Amino acid sequence: MNRVPVYISASDPICHAGLASQLRPRPEVLVLDESERDRADVGIVASDAVDEEALQSLRALKRGGIPWLVAVCGRVDEADLASIMDVGIAGIVRRSEATPDRLVAVIAAAAKGEGTVPPDLLGRLLSQVGQLQRQILAPMGMRLCGMSDREIEVVRLVAEGLDTVEIASKLSYSERTIKNILHDITSRLHLRNRAHAVAYALRNGLI
Repeated sequence: MNRVPVYISASDPICHAGLASQLRPRPEVLVLDESERDRADVGIVASDAVDEEALQSLRALKRGGIPWLVAVCGRVDEADLASIMDVGIAGIVRRSEATPDRLVAVIAAAAKGEGTVPPDLLGRLLSQVGQLQRQILAPMGMRLCGMSDREIEVVRLVAEGLDTVEIASKLSYSERTIKNILHDITSRLHLRNRAHAVAYALRNGLI
């Protein structure tokens, strides 16, 4: 098994020690020290809330070359989602839900470029954006675009939590077609991953 190299950044040493102690025994991940940070495939930032300090920490890890980021937050709601996604993170976990199994699952998904967001947050945000689209933009004949209808449908299914196989089955496409669609979206719009594509679509009222 190839262990995912992980670097942890936390707002306080107790939180850092807690996360490290949960992850170090797991064979799926390899927790790195400060001196090994440049080897990390996934960076974890743990904080009480999605505040400017947490966002700065995430940006610093991204600038440092860590490709995938995960935020573990004590408090996070739909108002925080756009800000935290804009950094280019691959996963969000509430601290109350950060069991070892959950953390490992989110880290593994992030290492594959797949996004993980608490379903209740995404559902509420989708509802709000959909209401904005229906009540304000649609009556004016407006639509914020950047994706084709087919691409929007694929991103909507990603937002609903479906994986590549499930999306292909639902839309009657091949898995390769779905992967190509997602690759085209992220490449054309300079997006970092699937989660970033969902965040982009949400911000622009496409889903």
